[in-house]
Amino acid sequence: MPTSPNELLHGTLDVLILKSLSARARHGYEIVRHIAASTGGAVAIEDGSLYPALYRLEQKGQVRGDWGVTDAGRRARFYRLTAKGRTALSRQTDAWTRFAEGVSNLLRGAAE
Repeated sequence: MPTSPNELLHGTLDVLILKSLSARARHGYEIVRHIAASTGGAVAIEDGSLYPALYRLEQKGQVRGDWGVTDAGRRARFYRLTAKGRTALSRQTDAWTRFAEGVSNLLRGAAE
């Protein structure tokens, strides 16, 4: 779990992926589309970032990938959140919210 602001900035992709998987299992392309749609296009994730992050989350036991078939009939790896991933999502969401509120306060001038 990220503990410093710098780690929060670098860990944003992980929490976005975990959140994307919180409702249901998705394959990589669905994860990318869900994040883009949910952020109004503000966040675009490239394959070169997504798959290493999914692998890292799988190694941590926060997601699990299983092979399946897409609606289009293609073979794909579907990722789902594990219990450990749900715990990590909750912690990271709390940490990100505190971080974002702090930055927002500063940008609005509340820290002057």
